[in-house]
Amino acid sequence: MSSVRIPFEVAPGARDAMRGVEKYLAGCGLPRELLELVKLRVSLLNGCAYCVDLHWNKLRAMGESEQRLYSVSVWREQTGYSPRERAALAWAESLTRVAETGVPDSVFAELSAHFSPKEIADLSYAVAVINAWNRLCVAFRIPPEHALPDRG
Repeated sequence: MSSVRIPFEVAPGARDAMRGVEKYLAGCGLPRELLELVKLRVSLLNGCAYCVDLHWNKLRAMGESEQRLYSVSVWREQTGYSPRERAALAWAESLTRVAETGVPDSVFAELSAHFSPKEIADLSYAVAVINAWNRLCVAFRIPPEHALPDRG
């Protein structure tokens, strides 16, 4: 399959609806850095090169350290993530892998210790929408904007 932006070009109404959720999330009150960190982790789990590139670069532009970016895949074993970030990352992973995890009560309990009910809802919408973007970009082979240099 060639790299085509098919779903975004032929179904602009759906694309715009997803962008509407993104606009809501930008003003929901959750820290932008936290939302981007969650989106990066979910994109890594889903193998979405376009979204990994996008959220990695957004976080770098916000001043995120390279070490934290490199370590987000192993956040459980790495220090430097706050308890609130850890709860959000665990929630994001559990929702992304819902068929495997069933979203354990313990993950929800830890999340509830750090986030209000509205923040939990907002974080859940963020996870849902990045999963949708990932699935579309992977399915339609959307390449990253910043391709790595060819070492062939």
